[in-house]
Amino acid sequence: MKLTLVGAGPGDPDLITVKGVRALQQADVVMYDALVHPDLLDYCRPDTLKVYVGKRRGAYSCVQEDINPLLVHYAQQYGHVVRLKGGDSFVFGRGYEEIEFARQHGIETVVIPGLSSSYAVPASAGVPLTTRGISESFWVVTGTTKAGQLSADLQLAAQSSATVVVLMGMHKLADIMAVFANCGKSCTPVAIIQNGTLPEQQTAFGRVDTIVDQVAQQGIDNPAIIIIGDVSALGDPKRQAALSVLSVNS
Repeated sequence: MKLTLVGAGPGDPDLITVKGVRALQQADVVMYDALVHPDLLDYCRPDTLKVYVGKRRGAYSCVQEDINPLLVHYAQQYGHVVRLKGGDSFVFGRGYEEIEFARQHGIETVVIPGLSSSYAVPASAGVPLTTRGISESFWVVTGTTKAGQLSADLQLAAQSSATVVVLMGMHKLADIMAVFANCGKSCTPVAIIQNGTLPEQQTAFGRVDTIVDQVAQQGIDNPAIIIIGDVSALGDPKRQAALSVLSVNS
């Protein structure tokens, strides 16, 4: 009996690790999430059992309390289970909970990291989380705690000079921007990236005091991440176009 936790990466199926692909090729069962690209299942053997256990806000979902026993059940019945989760399963992916549950039932466990959307998605949109002279560190914060409230860490992050990346925060975007505005950061640049690394990727660039309206105008929604900080402006196409004009005219 074996459980292998595989991070599928931020969306683009080419961004899974080679080690993750090998695990899929060896799996007897693959339990996969909503944000996993369907092309990744093509790496599985024809006889591999594929089980969807996705969780999406506002839609029917398989709750974590159901997923944990299923992992054990399939490992006991079939042998090798691969749990395929978007991004990196140890970054707001509840991966450790699943690994610990399996260990408690005597199942061998392996963790294969994946590219986290927290840094891979900004990179895909030309937004560096750190760059000399602008930002020397970054926070990664969840948009909602288990209790459905804003994380207290968000208030601390808003007071720092670091770049702040918020995952799973679109449904509380206005509240998040209010936290930063109350810290005197109304003019701080913000970037929001939907469907990062995929062909349908969409971006909205603005400031703390404008981004809510811009997102509404552009129809940006989940799945998306929020980047708050001066580095966000570096990925703005308008800025890049202005720099190109300056370069041509110089």
